[in-house]
Amino acid sequence: MEIEKNSFKRAIQENKKQIGLWTGLANHMSMEILKDSGFDWILIDMEHYPNEVPLLAGQLQALTGGTATAIVRPPWNDPVWVKRVLDQGVFSLLFPMIQSAEEAERAVSSTRYPPEGIRGVSYNHRGNRFGRVTDYLDRVDDEVCVLVQIETRKALRNVEAIASVDGVDGIFFGPADLSCDMGYPGQLGHQDVSVAILDGHEKVRKLGKPTGILTGIEKDAKMFIEAGMSFVAVGSDLALLARGSEALRAKFD
Repeated sequence: MEIEKNSFKRAIQENKKQIGLWTGLANHMSMEILKDSGFDWILIDMEHYPNEVPLLAGQLQALTGGTATAIVRPPWNDPVWVKRVLDQGVFSLLFPMIQSAEEAERAVSSTRYPPEGIRGVSYNHRGNRFGRVTDYLDRVDDEVCVLVQIETRKALRNVEAIASVDGVDGIFFGPADLSCDMGYPGQLGHQDVSVAILDGHEKVRKLGKPTGILTGIEKDAKMFIEAGMSFVAVGSDLALLARGSEALRAKFD
């Protein structure tokens, strides 16, 4: 049996537009509804939402056969979490709050088996089809996609060094934390924040690495796409449910 191919990784390497959706409902049924919506990738967030490993496994199963590649954001840059996520068959990870090249190097190391890294070895898990992908250890590095998140002014200052780390496949900008760090809490679309992100994006693009972002502001999403960002999340399942239900109720006031 052959290892699963990471179509998302290849798409961003070729600078093909990949439109994504953020998810936090931590539910396999909602994921099954979303899987055929046409998104190129779906982010399962374990940092801010009640996603534990058994819930993650169910959501990955629900996404099977859909249009979207699963990307998982672990709770932190922690090799224990990364190992458990990878063993569930995840090939694309978004590491939160990376602020230096050294932190990026640790993130990459946690996705690599020894001697290149520190990922613990298991020969029977969902990622290698329970031992049926016999060359998994030899091939997995080609399919793993490491994305690191830039969320502070410090990270922006170090963005070129971070992007230059071998094994980092893409840079993702986080406007929520960055806007707070810049003194604009709650103002994700503030002009100064957007300018800072676009400046970081241009520096990364000159190094030949793809960039991405999450924004629920339609005009900003289009702006970042037009600027050349490869992978852009344009909303979340939570916001769709909250705003959609409010809009429906408001029709009957």
